[in-house]
Amino acid sequence: MNNYKIIACDMDETLLSSDATICQRNIEAIAKAVEKGVKFVPCTGRGFRSIDGVLKTLHLFEQPDQYVIGFNGGNITENKGSRSLFWDPIPFDLADQIFRKCCTYGQCLHIYTRDVVYITNITPDEEAFLKGRMGYVPCEEQTLDFIRGKEEVSKLILTNTDYDYLEKVHADMKPLLDDITVSFSSNRYIEFMHKGVNKGAGLLKLADILGVRPEETMAIGDNINDIDMLKAAGLSIGVRNLNPAIRQYCDVVTDATNNEGAVAEAIEKYVL
Repeated sequence: MNNYKIIACDMDETLLSSDATICQRNIEAIAKAVEKGVKFVPCTGRGFRSIDGVLKTLHLFEQPDQYVIGFNGGNITENKGSRSLFWDPIPFDLADQIFRKCCTYGQCLHIYTRDVVYITNITPDEEAFLKGRMGYVPCEEQTLDFIRGKEEVSKLILTNTDYDYLEKVHADMKPLLDDITVSFSSNRYIEFMHKGVNKGAGLLKLADILGVRPEETMAIGDNINDIDMLKAAGLSIGVRNLNPAIRQYCDVVTDATNNEGAVAEAIEKYVL
């Protein structure tokens, strides 16, 4: 058995059950892995500020030498004191340009800064999806001037549950995206980050900081924004409820879904 030192794990539809809780099986398996000296690293599109509840549930909150890869790889923090080890925001004028263009579609939009998520045009469906997952500040802005000079933008999100619509938005925005990484997540989001930012790059960056070889890392995910992380890891694991588009990037797929302790199954088989 390989000696995996880092477990990079997606949150929504992977670690979290459909009701945004973490099952006891996952909690216990993660605790046993941490006892062995393994770093259990949430690797998420969210910012580190928004997952305090998850870290508390896993007994990782404010723990030294445990980490979070946030904003799809745009930020790495140590849990103790939320100490930032890496931060790569979108250049502000470019973020503003992209946001202005996104506003023309009339959809729900997320603006992620280091500490706050602002949301415009939130729908009842999006409100229900975010309940228990993430806090946010509603706003009605059409530009990013309200945070200019005050906050940096890690990523922008446009929301629609029609994937074909998101693909059309992507195609329409191509002229603005030379310095941008685009990803899709949760079967409802198109995400815009600075070029080179992805979960795989974040995992390799953290491994380098900790002196861990890539082959000593394990990644667990379910969706398209996890592909780079799965490709980067020494062992890539998809959960049973994965998006079929990522199956080819998974070394193995769990028997359990996210509602049945898929993360625990992976840890039990390959770490414990």
